[in-house]
Order: sequence, then structure tokens, then C-alpha cells
Amino acid sequence: MAFSVGARHGILASKGWLVHALPGTLSPHIIAIQRSAEIQALRGSSHSNTDSQHNEAYCIDLVRKRDYDGFVCSLLSPEVSRRSSLALRAFNVELAQVKDSVSQKTIGLMRMQFWKATIEEIYRDDAPLQPVSTELWKAVKQHGLTKRWLLRIITEREKDMEDRAYRNLQELEAYSENTQSSLLYLLLESLGVKNVHADHAASHIGKAQGIVTCLRAVPYHSSRRKVYLPMDVCMLHGASQEDFIRGSREQNVRDVIYDIASQAHVHLEHARSFSKNVPASAAPAFLQTVVLEDYLQKVRRADFDVFHPSLRNRNPLLAFQLYLRSWKKTY
Repeated sequence: MAFSVGARHGILASKGWLVHALPGTLSPHIIAIQRSAEIQALRGSSHSNTDSQHNEAYCIDLVRKRDYDGFVCSLLSPEVSRRSSLALRAFNVELAQVKDSVSQKTIGLMRMQFWKATIEEIYRDDAPLQPVSTELWKAVKQHGLTKRWLLRIITEREKDMEDRAYRNLQELEAYSENTQSSLLYLLLESLGVKNVHADHAASHIGKAQGIVTCLRAVPYHSSRRKVYLPMDVCMLHGASQEDFIRGSREQNVRDVIYDIASQAHVHLEHARSFSKNVPASAAPAFLQTVVLEDYLQKVRRADFDVFHPSLRNRNPLLAFQLYLRSWKKTY
């Protein structure tokens, strides 16, 4: 934004210099035309700048309301990638909320088709006039983001419109890889990081995030008589969907949560096994690990009772913990 405004000011300054430097050689009529052009250009610049600020504000507000943890993580990103980070997270939120915001699957699939078409237009350098897509277009142009990752997120969200439980833990991990890990690959690109070890870490962190997101959403989904937890783990412990729908806190339900949470912890540990070979510049993309750790610790303290009231409380020190991790450049 600052670059484009500066460029416009430079053009206007050069025109003004021309008028004032050669007053004797230009007729009053030419000078009047010149000044009129300058006024129109200034108005156009102001309008464009206002639109840009509106688009950015829209993305900030969307992420702050729907993905507060991701919002704080984006604020701690380097200035050069902060706006792109917010654009990517806003794009992710737009897709994530489709499933719960439509009354019919067909409408949700139409929304997904809109985003597929939007991505194609972005890579043809013809972004639609929609705040998130415009900001995403700028991020793609600035960082050369990989189209495949964006389309993979949409395709996986589209499959998830089937509205059924995961058959097994591996299916949940595959979904997490294609959505959350793909988002992390894009965040790494916005940071200018191209490192195979960082990619491996992103894969595991994305899987951990997908699993934790699934656990955190259990009370909400249960209140709507829906259960998406892996069926193989539920069957292993003899826990039925009805147990979750009525908010059971029996041991078999806790055992299900323990097994799933343990797998998220394993992925975090695997991600950290690459830390010595991951460049420090990748750390802002992995700040979400602080949030994941926080939830896993809270659910452990609640003895894996996913319905415990303490899990609904936001950690008041989380922002400080994120800042500290950002300062240390670790994950």
C-alpha cells in the first residue's frame, strides 16, 4: 500500500515540477488542463487508497472475530508479510465457515465453486472486487504464492461438505494436512522461506492443529447433535455418538479424547524434531503451536473431559506467551 501511494505521489510531483519549471512556455489553457488532470489523478488515488484500506480492514475484522488466535499470530508476523498473513487467514475463515453457514449442501458447493473460480481469476491477474479475494490477489502478486495449496484447501473443504464423521484418525490427519498444513505452506512462502525441514515441520503442525480444532469443536457440534470424531477411536472405547451428543463425561468418552489428543501431541513433537534445521525466519508461521500446547495442557488438566467448563476460558496470558515465543524465534 505504501509503495503504490508513494509511486502516485511521485508522478504528481513530476508533473507539478514541469508546470512550475516552464511557466513561460506553457499557455494558460495547457496549464488549466494539466491542473485538472492532477486533481483527477489525486481523486483516483484517494479512492483507490480508501478501497485498499477497506479491504484490509475487512480481513482484519473477519480474522479477529472468527480466528482470534490466528489474528494475534498474524500481528506478530514481520511487517512485510503481515498483511498477506491476514489475507490468507481470512481466506481460510471464509472457507471454514461455509459448512455451518448454509442450510443446504448445494449452496455450500456453489460457494466453493465461486472460490475455485476466484483463484483461477487471481492467477490470471483479474481478481474480483471482493475484499478477501482482492487482498489474496495482492498476496499472490507480492510473494508468488503457490496456486496448488490454495486449490487444495478449497477441494478438501468441498469434500467436507458431506457432513459425516471421520472414519478413522488417518482420515482426520489427511484432512488436516490438506487444509491446515497447506495454509502453513502458504504462510512460509509469504515469509520467503523455502526449506524442506520447515515444510516437514509445517506438515506435522498442521495435522496437530486440525486434530485440536476437531477436539475444541466437540461441545459446539454436540449441541447441534453432530459428531465428527474418528469412528474407529470411538468404537475402540465403546463410545457412541449419543454419548457425545448428551455431553457424557464417562471414562470411555475421556479415553476417546485422550487417544486423539495424544496423536496431536505426537505431531507437535515430530515437528520440533526438525527445529535445529528450520530457519528462524520460519518461526512466525509456527506461532500457532503455542495455542495448541495451551489447549492440550488444559484438556489434560481437565482429565480429558472435553466438556469441562475450564476449556471455554481463554488464557489471559496467551498473547504474552505468543509474543515471548515470537521474540525467541522458536516453536
